[in-house]
Amino acid sequence: MRTQKFYSKMAAEYKLYVYAINHTKQDLVFEAEDRINALVKKYLPHGSGFDSGTKFIYGRSNYNKLLFSADFHHMDKHGCYDGWTEHSVIITPDLAFGFNVKVTGRNRNGIKEYISDHFSDIYYDE
Repeated sequence: MRTQKFYSKMAAEYKLYVYAINHTKQDLVFEAEDRINALVKKYLPHGSGFDSGTKFIYGRSNYNKLLFSADFHHMDKHGCYDGWTEHSVIITPDLAFGFNVKVTGRNRNGIKEYISDHFSDIYYDE
């Protein structure tokens, strides 16, 4: 339930952001953008393979679809970095289960399930 509340908060903030843009309220645009970026930075994966962090994709999201970029830095069996895979994470509402998580990109070493798990289990404490 906490994860669902997080995505509901993100969607509400994004809706406010779009409203502010459409009504030329630049101060509200900056405030909403700051809140969205703070939520992403605090709650979404960064480090431990998500070495470039998670980024919210503003222009391709809406309040019924949240889109994130979550590229992953892989390691080989010796613990050395050996390449990146690029991923989009798409969050959509689901009447039965709260939300859906879809991860795009190459499924190197089963990484898509790992990424999905990280986006499905967020401890949102606000």
